[in-house]
Amino acid sequence: MSEAIEDMGPVDYVVVEFPGNRMTGEAFPLLVELVEKGIVRLLDLRFVRKDADGSITALELTALDDDSSDWSVFDGVSSDMLDEDDLQEAAKALQPGNAAAVLVYENRWAAPFARALRRSGAQMVASGRIPVQAILASLDAEDAAEGRPPQP
Repeated sequence: MSEAIEDMGPVDYVVVEFPGNRMTGEAFPLLVELVEKGIVRLLDLRFVRKDADGSITALELTALDDDSSDWSVFDGVSSDMLDEDDLQEAAKALQPGNAAAVLVYENRWAAPFARALRRSGAQMVASGRIPVQAILASLDAEDAAEGRPPQP
């Protein structure tokens, strides 16, 4: 295993759907900030659209319809980890008429912890995420069981 890979933190991916292909760019300055602070390292950023007929199209940054954002900061962000099959798979999660950003990123904040685990012979055997909606539903269920009104 190469030293560069050995030093990496955990790598995650997310697919973020934009209803109606409307990408406002509001969250992207926050992504830039995470990268600049060294919290994450962006390995891949691709965009895909699912048309009303179900056909799937990979989009270039220049094809995005938002005039208020400077997408050029993301030019060249590609490790070639995402291929056409990955984009097709990501697009399956989309509703027709919507677009998505597909991000692959290293969690740099966790790299020292991950290196220490690897040195000790430990290995990750499971991983997952709990969606915010599931947490809210659980809290609402707890409130209902205790007779409290749901949180706004």
